Amino acid sequence: MFMLSETRKTKKRKNGELYRKSKLDILFDIINYTFFISFTLLCLFPFYYILINTISDNGLVRAGKINFIPQGFHLKNYLSLFAVNDLSVSFWVTLGRTLLGTALMVISSGFVGYLVTKKQMWGRKIWYRMLIISMYFNAGLIPWYMNMSTLGLTNRFAAYIIPSIVVPYNIILVKTYIESIPEEIEESARIDGAGYLVIFKSIIFPLSKPILATIAVFGAVGHWNSFTDSLILMQSNPSLYTLQHRLYIYLNTSSNLKALMQSGGVITQSMIESQLNSKVISYTISMITAIPILLVYPFMQRYFEKGIMMGAVKG
Repeated sequence: MFMLSETRKTKKRKNGELYRKSKLDILFDIINYTFFISFTLLCLFPFYYILINTISDNGLVRAGKINFIPQGFHLKNYLSLFAVNDLSVSFWVTLGRTLLGTALMVISSGFVGYLVTKKQMWGRKIWYRMLIISMYFNAGLIPWYMNMSTLGLTNRFAAYIIPSIVVPYNIILVKTYIESIPEEIEESARIDGAGYLVIFKSIIFPLSKPILATIAVFGAVGHWNSFTDSLILMQSNPSLYTLQHRLYIYLNTSSNLKALMQSGGVITQSMIESQLNSKVISYTISMITAIPILLVYPFMQRYFEKGIMMGAVKG
């Protein structure tokens, strides 16, 4: 029985035939698994380190004694963080722009990608080429700010949504994916009297779930991690700061206080406590900004892999 079990473990199918793994194959598998498991652990450790520092005793965290194992488990940092008005507001601002911005981007990318596949569309080649050109030419940060200011989008929530509705790269992915859908499906619906909107809503949109889920991941990650637009456009409206912007403020405050301590400046007890607390707060905000994406991505991965392969630009 033992020999039979070992034989089954070391045999695999290759081109329809059974074969026994050689010692080199087994050695390669061991090295391969060891390398990738180690690499995965190295990638996960920063998140683990921040997590254990947010749920451990704050005094031990300030002393730098939490490295591998959490001590003094508690969730006070997360509960108290949402009690702070500016942080809770920033969380809802970031969540709102992520949900609304991603939804509008997916719908617009899907519909525009569908339209540019239709030869009947007026000026189809011109519009499509203009989309592609916009990917390679950028006026720069200052002209972008001047344009946003002229349009009245500074210090307004719309500044987070409107510029991200049309994303050329996503439109190209959707267009390429839709072109792989058999035309006969659309033609049968057109014979029954369906128009472009009905065909897109009832046929194209459901069949394009893999690529739409892919660009949804792109859009959600981009919105959730966005920082520059909040820093530049919301200078006079702190109520619209994103979580990343708040994290930057706390990190910047912590760095300034630390530099002042090292330079031998006048330090008060309240300043020291503020500097110590900012370390824990920075860790906690970092986890809050990372956890949602880490939770969503595994559920979207099966669509992500299929969509990015089938929607890849060909030729």
